[in-house]
Amino acid sequence: MAKALEGIRVLDLTQYEAGPSATQMLGWLGADVIKIEPPSGEQGRTALSDKRGEDAWFFLLLNSNKKGVTLNLKSDRGRAMFRDMAKTADVVVENLGPGAMDRLGLGWETLSSLNPRLIVASVKGFGSTGPYAEYKSFEWIAQAMAGAMSMTGSPDGPPTKAIGGLADTGAGLHTAIGILAAIVQRHTTGRGQRLEVAQQDSVVNLLRIHLRESYQSGKPSPRLGNRSMAASPSNIYRCRPFGPNDYVFVHCATVEMWKTLTEICGRPELGDDPRYADRRDRVQFIDEIDAMIEAWTEKHTKHEAMKILAGAGVPCGAVLDSNEVLADEHLRQRGFIVELEHPTRGKFPMPGNPVRLSDSPTELVRAPLLGEHNAEVYGKALGLGEADLAKLKREGVI
Repeated sequence: MAKALEGIRVLDLTQYEAGPSATQMLGWLGADVIKIEPPSGEQGRTALSDKRGEDAWFFLLLNSNKKGVTLNLKSDRGRAMFRDMAKTADVVVENLGPGAMDRLGLGWETLSSLNPRLIVASVKGFGSTGPYAEYKSFEWIAQAMAGAMSMTGSPDGPPTKAIGGLADTGAGLHTAIGILAAIVQRHTTGRGQRLEVAQQDSVVNLLRIHLRESYQSGKPSPRLGNRSMAASPSNIYRCRPFGPNDYVFVHCATVEMWKTLTEICGRPELGDDPRYADRRDRVQFIDEIDAMIEAWTEKHTKHEAMKILAGAGVPCGAVLDSNEVLADEHLRQRGFIVELEHPTRGKFPMPGNPVRLSDSPTELVRAPLLGEHNAEVYGKALGLGEADLAKLKREGVI
């Protein structure tokens, strides 16, 4: 079956998480993604490995559905080879440091002059304009600068980082969306374009609804822990056997959900009390409500509590640890967690593509070994044979 992005060739110069998240999504959707690494390997492949000489789990999780080649862009021949490949590519994606592409002689002006249909996407910490343009960034820096840390954590604790790749995968997915839009626009204009996504911008976009306190009161949004200042109940509650992740999160959005919850907890009179009818009004009784719910959840495991509450229409979720996520029967039945076989790491469970297209199902393929597809890619794209590749390897070009 043809894939949604079949025929779209992507040259992937990205590293770590933000850029690879964008190109991984394009690969999942059927694009021919060629991951280009220095001969020593991308830093995310090598420096972040738990075992010296083994590809890092970090790398394997972010680079599925890609072909892998090596190329030394610091060499004249390497840059020439890249320019030749760019002539027939559809997209180039990079998240190198500020100004790195221009210093390599591979900036937008150069690449677009070689291929006017080329889309060049850049993922940066703060973008190419503004006072912070030259600053480098990683996940936690962007979270700090976008306001996420100031809103995360306990009310009496310090600002806290949020796990979840808000800046890295968040920026990557925004980049993938922009690339898809540029491909669609190219059908009309016949021209490619330059695309830029900043991590700081992406995180602000993801948390934008939490800026409402600034609009309402002029004050910064506070840290609330797991509670909500706009609704109750909305919190985690302890469950048996009281381990570090034996909790269930409960959130009631409607009167019907609230009434059902009070019946389950053995307090149906609260469901009919007008003082508790509106979830915003219930915030003033938050301690009482949380105590009522936890008195019930403490009699059950998190999975039992979830089955009872969710089965009755009350939104809730057990707090799953990472092992439980990888083994979750729901995710496995849906085919989201897939068993892949790696040449050195062996079999492992791999999260797949969350975007499901009926006419373009994703076939999950493991991340490439270092330079695994040199012969295939350089043979097809540049007409290089075995002797050519051997010479380039001796010269440190690949």
